[in-house]
Amino acid sequence: MSRPDNKPRTGTSVRTRAPSNGRTFTRAERAFIEQHRTPGQVQKYLNRLPYNGEAQGETLRSFRSVLRLGTAHCLEAALTAAVILEQHGYPPLLLDLASADKLDHVLFLYQRNGLWGTVARSRDPGLHGRKPVFPSVRKVVESYAEPYVDYTGRIVGYAVANLEDLGSYDWRLSDLNLWKVEYYLNAIPHHRFHTAETIYRRWLNRYLAYRKRYPARKPLFYPNRDTWMPGYSRNP
Repeated sequence: MSRPDNKPRTGTSVRTRAPSNGRTFTRAERAFIEQHRTPGQVQKYLNRLPYNGEAQGETLRSFRSVLRLGTAHCLEAALTAAVILEQHGYPPLLLDLASADKLDHVLFLYQRNGLWGTVARSRDPGLHGRKPVFPSVRKVVESYAEPYVDYTGRIVGYAVANLEDLGSYDWRLSDLNLWKVEYYLNAIPHHRFHTAETIYRRWLNRYLAYRKRYPARKPLFYPNRDTWMPGYSRNP
């Protein structure tokens, strides 16, 4: 797997780095990319999108399809962020958080001034993006450990994937579902991640008690919320 540059370029013009199959960005797509030059700007865009609940069946849409349809689930959002921010100098890196219940969460991973952050979309406010304040990828993962705990969720591993490893596969602009990306994320080696059982049980019990009292709400009582990207969903 390729290693990212420590200091990705930012503030550059759109590079139009599309697949080698002849496809390229439309004028509207180029304008959209030019308007979203930073991880924070991309996060704000994703926060506004309705979450893709896949009511008509499973999907794995590209940036082009997400822009057209105006909805995304976590992996679609991560791919969209990767396409946009790649054009501004960020390597197309994904962070896959493996869960005990097999419901993984995928985020766009980036580095600024040697520190790591993420851009992400989720139905849970604690699983959105993180500011670039973490000295290592593992520290990023740790920031998601408590918010990940719900009825069945628990982080058990993580992996960093560079989409450049997919070669000429069109993960940027395809009109088809990008199942190869999912297969790739499942196949790459993952680092083990373990939360002590006592800590896990403490957060699980707290989550269960909160949801019993407030069935229509999602908890926001997690530590280190100052590292969360702004704009995450809040309870009414």
